Amino acid sequence: MEAKFLQCIQPCKWMDTEKLMRKPGGFTRVSQKTMDDSGVQMMFMNVQSNWRTSVHHKPLRWQISSSLKNSQGSLLESGGISALLDESFVLKKKSAEVEPILDGRCIYLVGMMGSGKTTIGRVLSEALNYSFSDSDLLLEEKVGGMSVAEIFKQHGEGFFRDKETEVLKELSMMHRRVISTGGGVVIRPINWKHMRSGVSVWLDVPVDCLARRISAVGTGSRPLLHGESGDAYSKALTRLSTLLEERGEAYANANARVSLESIASKLGNVKVDNLSPVAIAIEVLEQIESFLKQ
Repeated sequence: MEAKFLQCIQPCKWMDTEKLMRKPGGFTRVSQKTMDDSGVQMMFMNVQSNWRTSVHHKPLRWQISSSLKNSQGSLLESGGISALLDESFVLKKKSAEVEPILDGRCIYLVGMMGSGKTTIGRVLSEALNYSFSDSDLLLEEKVGGMSVAEIFKQHGEGFFRDKETEVLKELSMMHRRVISTGGGVVIRPINWKHMRSGVSVWLDVPVDCLARRISAVGTGSRPLLHGESGDAYSKALTRLSTLLEERGEAYANANARVSLESIASKLGNVKVDNLSPVAIAIEVLEQIESFLKQ
């Protein structure tokens, strides 16, 4: 029997160019009864999508590339697919509960550079059947395709922040959209005014984890990390620590906070670096639900 469960999501990149893959964690496994009752069967998933092809993204479609028949034994032994099925089953259920009370509001993900806003945003948009937008990509399009680093170099940070506010104002008039914002969007009060049209969520990631993610792919596209001395990790850690100290109170203005340390603690025996995007997306939905039901 071919697999029918269409919401199972494969581990994915934390940042657009990052190659940090999720390692097996200590997630609860799906029982055989649960799988039988829900029509879920073991499968491999193949994500056939270019995540950077457009500044506005329709929900991704995850395609099944094989069925249970010839792979049940090895998959059960590995445990990896079981964990994915479990997380994805919970995500599907939670998104069905939260989508009606969202009532079309946009979700704004805020947080430090490297916190996974784009990755988590795509997972959420798929689960909620929302569209997805990356505010930095929209900004780049607005200035003729220049990269963020080029904009900073040629026009300065003030120009960039002005354009960032323009993009947020346009997004604030939209509905049913998950929006990944730039790391510094929180420093301008006017930006919060625009984001109040939806629900804002702070992805709170430990600074050492952020430094590992960013140093793994380099800091060339991160203009605010230029100029520090030392190895890539030390440079990233020093600058990110300063930025977090400057912006911490601003991030706390978000309607909801998702702490990756708290998620890892709840799951048990899981390092923050090894949390899957799906597990984090589930926590985002739970925190949104809690905020909207206040």
